[in-house]
Amino acid sequence: MSLVTLLPFIVLIGAMFLMTRSAKKKQQQAASMRNEMQPGSGVRTIGGMYATVKEVSEDSVLLDAGPGVDLLFAKNAIGAVLSDDEYNRIVHGIEHDLEADGSVVPDDASSLTKTDEPAADVASDASDAKPLDLGKKDAADEPSDEVDEAAEAKADKDDEAEPKKTDGESDAK
Repeated sequence: MSLVTLLPFIVLIGAMFLMTRSAKKKQQQAASMRNEMQPGSGVRTIGGMYATVKEVSEDSVLLDAGPGVDLLFAKNAIGAVLSDDEYNRIVHGIEHDLEADGSVVPDDASSLTKTDEPAADVASDASDAKPLDLGKKDAADEPSDEVDEAAEAKADKDDEAEPKKTDGESDAK
């Protein structure tokens, strides 16, 4: 056999090796995360339940899901061990202080315009100027001057050509 016929098989075996290697790494990370669980840490199960670890044994974990509710889970059923901030935010609705981080989003966009004037002053200056009308206008509402002159010229020409008809007269033959 030549190398060209063996090349697709070699590529296929290499791809399978890489996929199983990455899957094994993920399994090892999950196992180490589960082994590092300690009583008092917040967890999320693979079913989506949030609880606090009460006891950790070899194959199982005793979780405190609420006052008087203790649940026994297999270690493999723990999907993630959460940080204290994340657990408190999700379960208790407690947000940590955003002011301390300095990442506060302003209520308006005045800080983005790089002007020292407040937004109210800018709005009053804009109201003094002639407002722009961006709406679509019908030609019948406001005809232009050129159209008016053309219509008048045509009407004058028609008046000179033949007299206007009254209600009783018609052009029918």
